[in-house]
Amino acid sequence: MPFTVPHWAPGAPLQPLSFDWLTRAGIELAVLRLDLLDPLLSGNKWFKLKPHIEAAAAAGADGLISLGGAHSNHLHALAAAGRRFGFATAGLLRGEPQDTPTVRDLQAFGMQLHWLGYGGYRKRHEADFWLPWRARYPRLLPVGEGGGGLPAARSCAGIVELARQQLAALGWDDYHGWWLAAGTGATAAGLVLGERGARMVHVATAVPPGHGVEAALPAILAEAGMADTGYRLRDASRGSFGRLDARLASFIRECEHASQLPLEPLYTGKALLALRDEVEAGYFAPGTRLLFLHTGGLQGRRAMAQRLEALAAVRQE
Repeated sequence: MPFTVPHWAPGAPLQPLSFDWLTRAGIELAVLRLDLLDPLLSGNKWFKLKPHIEAAAAAGADGLISLGGAHSNHLHALAAAGRRFGFATAGLLRGEPQDTPTVRDLQAFGMQLHWLGYGGYRKRHEADFWLPWRARYPRLLPVGEGGGGLPAARSCAGIVELARQQLAALGWDDYHGWWLAAGTGATAAGLVLGERGARMVHVATAVPPGHGVEAALPAILAEAGMADTGYRLRDASRGSFGRLDARLASFIRECEHASQLPLEPLYTGKALLALRDEVEAGYFAPGTRLLFLHTGGLQGRRAMAQRLEALAAVRQE
């Protein structure tokens, strides 16, 4: 059944962050807490999904179908949006059936799940991949993995204004740039579009070089008619997307104890650790003011909590 998307414009607080490594370097940092956007529709995923949801509603579709893994923040947000706004959702999952906290949520939210195996999932970029799924779900609008592309980036550009509206409450009259994690590059491209070259966007990639961000970001900017400038890429993957190690786990524990800022290890934890490394290496001049974008994703941490605690304990020994 076709659906109508109600007007929904959630807010997220901009909060100062204080760590000893920032103080020593004379750097000021504030975090835009997209993780507090909504209990279920949190993080950057809402901004990336919004244009696809609006397109589906405008086309008279019954809902959306997309792809992801067993811990996917993208599918979790899509399923939650379907439950919230009353549209149908289907998810095509990587690998064999697994029981994870995310998968249980997807089922509870009413998403129809299909496990593709690993070989089947690798075919997602082939030209005819969507044909059988369009035949099976003719009333659902397909959305690419992660919900990226120019429409998502343009939606993410609104994040810039969300932060600017709150600068005065921090006592800031301006800032010098952004720091954020990136998996597909769409959110980073959105910040570049929103800043229009006025401030640098520092992109800490959660995936290793060669996994798409380097190509996706300039492609989105080119499609938007903008020059390939205004950002820099910094590899924060620590060797692979899913890798957890003792240094990262210990850093997350230390940050959470010092600031009560919840982090997850695949995006926000990696990004903040990469920022500390650059601050301590002297990359930023004293007096620099940066905005750190908390992209959410905390639901995916549930399956890794015990592993993180074990690794953090190893680091302390």
